[in-house]
Amino acid sequence: MTKHVHAQTLIQAFESWVPKSLAFEGDKIGLQIGTLNKPIKKVMVTLDVLENVVDEAIEKEVDLIFSHHAVIFRPLKNMRTDEGQSKIIAKCIKHDIAVYNAHTNLDNVDGGMNDWLAEALELQDTEILIPKSTERLFKLAVYTPVSHEQSVREALGNAGAGAIGHYSHCSFNTPGKGIFKPEEGTQPYIGQTGKLETVEEIKIETVVPESLLNKVKRAMLKAHPYEEVAYDLFALENKGKAHGLGRIGYLQEPTTLKAFAAVVKSVFDLEGVRVVGDLNRKIEKVAILGGDGNSFYKQAKLKGADVFVTGDIYYHTGHDAILEDLPLIDAGHYIEKVMKEGVGRFFKQFLSEHRYDTEVVVSKVNTNPFTFL
Repeated sequence: MTKHVHAQTLIQAFESWVPKSLAFEGDKIGLQIGTLNKPIKKVMVTLDVLENVVDEAIEKEVDLIFSHHAVIFRPLKNMRTDEGQSKIIAKCIKHDIAVYNAHTNLDNVDGGMNDWLAEALELQDTEILIPKSTERLFKLAVYTPVSHEQSVREALGNAGAGAIGHYSHCSFNTPGKGIFKPEEGTQPYIGQTGKLETVEEIKIETVVPESLLNKVKRAMLKAHPYEEVAYDLFALENKGKAHGLGRIGYLQEPTTLKAFAAVVKSVFDLEGVRVVGDLNRKIEKVAILGGDGNSFYKQAKLKGADVFVTGDIYYHTGHDAILEDLPLIDAGHYIEKVMKEGVGRFFKQFLSEHRYDTEVVVSKVNTNPFTFL
């Protein structure tokens, strides 16, 4: 029997990794067209929602378009069906295609847009260029009978608890005795109503990031046999994963600005790049930031970057960078197309793990508006 994921389920899974709280204030993110209250046979990932992208979605019978850039970014002046942005919106509504986007939250998240860009350039020892926030951590301690300690522990780990660095499913386990008396109206898993009971139990302690608290608690309660589960939850001073814009790291070997610009052009399959600085300059430490990086070249300089790779560089920003003695490579905004494969991989993994038959397609439309002559 075919099993298709519900749109709300798919988006909840995505937002457990890329929460809306990571977006900058005023950013246009989330569901923009349609409803998430429907099953999804096919989801398509794209950088932009243009008319030819929607036509592609219609041809491929897509139910949900997931984009990086919002289809509705500026207020609409009308809702005409024959021109402009409203024409694109009308097509989506007519063909019952929902549209959801993640913008600066995907830029900021650990493992998201800027990590994909850094990985494409094979940067080593990367760190965040412009930190935004660190995730709050909580200590969860749950008391479970010995008979269910393994199943509860696995449920916690599978839901994302116990992640410390590159280790998963971490926990500390202490044996002890649980003592309780079931009152009238209860249906105890162990013991009898009105009688004091002593049970061999295990205290399982693990760490949980704030974004996964609800998911982990649901998994714990589902796996635990008790009618009333005893657990403790403490806020920790420890900091979780850091999130922020851009990445900075090192090339495997030093090179020149000219040679590295050629690498950027090749890696991102570009027709050309704009370069500011001495082409013979030695390059080893690289900062990269997807999208418009005009406001962030000083942060790249302060962190010791030999070059700043970004997009949409203004004429005067180029002059300012020369004064700061910081080479620039303007690779354009379209290098953010890496998100199509990145988000696509996330969806495919989630759907496979939960045995859904929903298909993930990556848009084949090139939405870069520029051509080099």
